[in-house]
Amino acid sequence: MLQHLTLANGLRVSLHAAPQLKRCAAALRVAAGNHDVAAQWPGLAHFLEHLFFLGSERFPAADGLMRYVQRHGGQVNASTRERTTDYFFEVPVAAFAGGLERLCDMLAHPRLAPEDQLREREVLHAEFIAWSRDAAAQQQFALLQQLSAAHPLRGFHAGNRYSLPVPRPDFQCALQQFRKRYYQAGQMTLSLAGPQPLEALEALARQFGALFPSGERVQQPLPPPLLDDVPTQALLFACEELPDGIAQAIDFLSTWLTDEQPGGLVAQMREQVGLQRLICELLYQFAGQALLHIRFEPASLKDDPTAIGLLYDWLAFFQHAKWQPLEREYALLRQRKLATGSALELARLASEHYGEGENVTRALPALVQRMLNKTVQRIAPDIPWRLPAPNPFLQTAAAPLTTAPCPEALTLSDALPAQGEWAAVYLRWQLHPPLQSSFAKVLEHALQGLVQRARQAGVELSFSACGAFWQLKCSGVAAPIAAVLQEALNVLRAPPASSWQGYGEADHTPPLMPIRALIQRLPEALLSESPRPTESPNRESACDALNDLWATARWHAMATGLSTAQQAQLFHVLSTAPGQAQANFTGTPPLAFERQWRQQTLAGSEQAVLLFYPGPEALWRLLAYLLQGPFYQRLRVELQLGYAVFSAFRQLQGLQGIVFGVQSPSATTSEIVAHIQDVLNEQAKTISAVDLSEPITALSAQFESSAMTDAEAAERAWQSLLGGRLSDSPATLQDTLKTLDSNTVSAAAQQLTQACHGVLCLANGQAPNDLWRPPR
Repeated sequence: MLQHLTLANGLRVSLHAAPQLKRCAAALRVAAGNHDVAAQWPGLAHFLEHLFFLGSERFPAADGLMRYVQRHGGQVNASTRERTTDYFFEVPVAAFAGGLERLCDMLAHPRLAPEDQLREREVLHAEFIAWSRDAAAQQQFALLQQLSAAHPLRGFHAGNRYSLPVPRPDFQCALQQFRKRYYQAGQMTLSLAGPQPLEALEALARQFGALFPSGERVQQPLPPPLLDDVPTQALLFACEELPDGIAQAIDFLSTWLTDEQPGGLVAQMREQVGLQRLICELLYQFAGQALLHIRFEPASLKDDPTAIGLLYDWLAFFQHAKWQPLEREYALLRQRKLATGSALELARLASEHYGEGENVTRALPALVQRMLNKTVQRIAPDIPWRLPAPNPFLQTAAAPLTTAPCPEALTLSDALPAQGEWAAVYLRWQLHPPLQSSFAKVLEHALQGLVQRARQAGVELSFSACGAFWQLKCSGVAAPIAAVLQEALNVLRAPPASSWQGYGEADHTPPLMPIRALIQRLPEALLSESPRPTESPNRESACDALNDLWATARWHAMATGLSTAQQAQLFHVLSTAPGQAQANFTGTPPLAFERQWRQQTLAGSEQAVLLFYPGPEALWRLLAYLLQGPFYQRLRVELQLGYAVFSAFRQLQGLQGIVFGVQSPSATTSEIVAHIQDVLNEQAKTISAVDLSEPITALSAQFESSAMTDAEAAERAWQSLLGGRLSDSPATLQDTLKTLDSNTVSAAAQQLTQACHGVLCLANGQAPNDLWRPPR
């Protein structure tokens, strides 16, 4: 159920009561962003967003929103865009009131202490350096230089130590004026989502929404035209004077523009020009203006006249098509999205689209007309374009015509109730020999259209390769899972010819920032002592080689949340799975390492380190809980090593451990490791004096069935299976947590400092000479 209201102070409120949710979320949107700042202070809006998280008088940083949400196993973030700033978090139901109070209090009563501003400015400067070195960010910045020089989209708004003169009185005056003008109730929209009744959500909104000062909506400055007389490149669409409701019209168009079914643009481009992927990005939207960018992969197609001609020809076809069937289908997609979204997704959707109507046809013609207002040579108009067919996965799946016994290689987990609406199936192959590198990209490419249609029906389908293993994961609405899985197996066994486009060619995807690249490589590093060189057969013999690979592959699977009838469907589907069933699977032992340093070659000049310490779950989760705050405080706030600083307990490839990650523009890898060790050593000396009752209670609460999301419960069961811990249930974890005392935790902290269970380091620099030195 959805309800809108406006409080007496002017705060607009959206409430979404969804009984199927297990968590609550809040999203607060402020109608002010980077383009609302005076030109002499670029980055001020983004800077202010950072400052709010440094605490208020009532809730200092150690008990502020970020630390509070982390302690309760939730997620929290914020984002400053051109004309809006968003703050959002998600936590278990019991912690929601405390989180909402902290969110509203930090925005209504921030400290903004000068010393805090100076420290946080350095964090912003590190973020700016990373942005300036990020290939994808720089490509977009270059793209925007085609716009009018008068439009703020061409400007610099990230903020750094030079654009934010904290000590200057005029800057402080501008900061306070911006906060007073825009951070008032009339300029805000608060959206709450959770399983509670609407009355309970409304009471929370009224209680904590009243913290904001009263105000009225401020008219944000109107922007100048997007373009001068110089035309932009063919794939950048600068649209002016668009009617209301344009946001939904853009989403509607993007849905069908990127649809991969036969007869559509993607399928035609795949056949004619070797398209791998088409992406439609909304880069900007405000006051009747919208800037859309269409990206082709491979990127070389952006200058291909045939590819560009096909795009414009399809737009011309779509302009005059009968949209009524698509409108009905789009309504079904939106309903499924609302029915399956997480609390955070629902809250953010409501805050972003507050008050928007449902009629897409009013704004759509104007949008398409603006996009076609370019001089581009068209392709011959005899292409048999057609609109997408209805998504079959939105319908109730039919029962299998034949039955099959439960495969011996399938584990049926009770992590989720068998009669629920959400389910998950994991299918994993071990390859002999491991020629997965090139083939995995082909198979991932082949599944793209199915992944899209499955997501529309509320099912997440993903294919991944790690070491000698391929994994297919299918999770979400239970009813269509078997049908989605059946089609996925058909594609994997015999990928269409178009999927081999680009096989064996270099990957031109923009490189990830260093710390993200290390995170991506960690799972495979946990399964192998070093990266394995793989051979790719030539394209002519690749299909035969893939068939040979499937013939020798061995698979096992896990399913949870399916009803008896849905299990029968799954048994039938798995009876056709490629490879040989691996009966009596007891887990895949990961790499047994002691202390390893793996130097990685990465793009970018900043130094990055990722440390993984394996260890027992209950003890390591508690340690991670206790270390997270001090680790962040020391390395991110006090030492200002960079903005990418994190630590957490993780389960990967059946192995469980604590991960510490840091990326820094100033410190070397040796210095980063030394700082991490110093924090661990300092905490090991004092951890015995910590009262463990609150941490243990908070951790245990995260594993109550009423608090764990279905996705979390399924993933934990799968990781337990991979690690050979079949009896490792959430209840067992809770029981073990209750047995931990100060002596045990203190001893574990000492073990961590000495890497007694081993440690794996991934870094883009050389190993220090005094790695894992003893505590001083």
